Parts: sequence; C-alpha cells; structure tokens
Amino acid sequence: MAEASVKDTNATPAGRSQVRRLRGHKAIATCCIASRDRPGIIASSAEDGRVCWFDMRCKDLLHTIDVAQNPISSLCFKPGNEDIIYASSENEVKVFDVHMLASWKPLESYNYNKEEINQITCNSKSSFLAAADDGGDIKIIDIRQKCLYKTLRAAHESICSSVQFLPWRPWEVITGGLDSKLIMWDFSKGRPFKDSSSQYQDGVSKGKYDAESSNDVQCFNPAFVHAITVPEVDMLDKFDKICVVARGDGVVDVINIESEFSAAKSKGSSKPRKGGQSRSNGSASSPNSENQDQNQRTRAFSMFGEKGRYIISGGNDKAVKAWNWSRFFEADQSKLAVHHPD
Repeated sequence: MAEASVKDTNATPAGRSQVRRLRGHKAIATCCIASRDRPGIIASSAEDGRVCWFDMRCKDLLHTIDVAQNPISSLCFKPGNEDIIYASSENEVKVFDVHMLASWKPLESYNYNKEEINQITCNSKSSFLAAADDGGDIKIIDIRQKCLYKTLRAAHESICSSVQFLPWRPWEVITGGLDSKLIMWDFSKGRPFKDSSSQYQDGVSKGKYDAESSNDVQCFNPAFVHAITVPEVDMLDKFDKICVVARGDGVVDVINIESEFSAAKSKGSSKPRKGGQSRSNGSASSPNSENQDQNQRTRAFSMFGEKGRYIISGGNDKAVKAWNWSRFFEADQSKLAVHHPD
C-alpha cells in the first residue's frame, strides 16, 4: 500500500525545511515532475516501471500507471493539457491519459529511437516531442501527425543525456551529452549550428585553455553535461534567455543563449566539424565559491514566488540547493559558473 509520511517539525534540523516523503515506488526513483497548471500535482517514475501521481493535499497517492517491465527514464506533461503524460522506457515513448488509467493502455507508442532514451520533452505548443538517447541521437516526433519528423545525429560523440526546446526560437533545440558538449540545432533542417564544449569553460575564464592541447582535460568527475533546462515562456519577460547546465564536476553553468547564438551567427552558419570546439567570453564564478566533487544530476527553474528567480539543483552529494542566479549574472556576461559551497 502506497503511503506518504511527513517528518515531525520538531525533528527537523535547524535551518532546514520540513520534508514530506511520498511513497509508492518499489525501486529507485528516476524522475519527478511538477504540474504548472495544478499546483501540488506531482508525477514520479522509477526503475520499477511505474508512474505515481500525487496530490500534495492528500496523504496517499492518487494514481499509479504500470508503464513497463523496465525502468522509466523520463517523464513530461503535455503543455496545455497536463492530463496527458509522456513516459520513456528503454527506446520507447508511451502516452497516457490520466482519465483512462483503469485500462493502463497507452494512447500512443513511439519506437523511433534505436538506443535507450535518457530524456523526453515537449515544446510549448505541444506540436513536437524530442527524445535524446544513448547513441547520441535526438528524435523529433510530430505528435500531431503522430510520426517521426527529424533525426538529429552525428554531432554528439557519446550519450546525449538531455534535450530542451527553446521557447523563443520555435525551430531550435539545445542538447547536452557525456561528451561534455552543448549543441544548438535547427531541427527543421536537421543540423546543428552551434557546437561548444563545457569541459574547458573554467580554463577559458582563467585564460589557460589551449584548443590544441588535452592537458587541461579533467580526468576525475569530468564536466559531462548531465542535465539542461531553459526558462519557460512566461519567464522570458523578466529574465534573460538563458540555459542552465548541470555538470559532472559539481558546477552549474548559466549561459546566455542569445549571446552564444549571436556569436555563432557572426562566424557563419557552416556545420561545425565533428569534435570541434569554440570559445565563449564572459565566464565568471560566484563569490566565495569552491569546487564540489559530486556530480550535478538535475536542475530546474523555481515555480514558487517569482517564477524563474531561483535555480534548483541536485547532485550525488545528496543536496538540493536553490540559487538566486540573477545576483551574480551581469547583463554583459555570456556565462556564469556557480559551485556548491559548504
């Protein structure tokens, strides 16, 4: 029987918030998403192949969906209709309607990826879904026509771990991978127009990076891109058009996408060579920061208070932190790097 428990406030350590624990899975939880349209609604997935649907106003979970026999790697709501939820397991994406859970039958199923999917996401108009996989490919699925629209490939040299649509550029996505690259794509043409590596960013800021040398490559906890996120449409009028990158060396990068885009366009629209690297100016670190040896595994913009004011990050150090990123990000900067401080 699924149950939720709330820690006693008196047992909460000083300086820490009261924690509510939601229970319903039988294995490691892999993904958790919160509803934008209905505050308090949370969906989670796990290696048990199950999706759990919670309402924070209730004690017990509302629904469960047995999606697959294998772990579920990613979840996303359909923007504009959050009764529809997408779930990925191995190389398949399944679509469910929470009002039709009695049958546990998916509305649709997409099997376009050849390798295991790491993340799925919908664009803001609910017209396309992107699925990034272990082979470095990104499948763009037309969810209105229910068919494959484009395959983005031959840019990542390793696992593509994360993908996001850019809401202010309707035909573009940004991807990150375990090759430490961030790549911006025009998915209508199926090709990249900006290819950069995050692993040398700190070296660039200190003036030490040599594009022809591999001496500066970090061997332990390398700066693999584990997760990326971008602001949603209703945040753009108050904040810059940025991308937040969770890296394997414990750093969270904040990148001004428009500065990167302008730099890419000024150098021409030629396809970057495989393995190519590019420089960006304006890197900075937050005051009194220091390196953290634990990987950053997840990130999100805050939905409480002033939306987007904080970046929420979590890592293998068992810590969840909220960053007021705008305190350190100046208008003329293209990048900001913040570390987990003690």
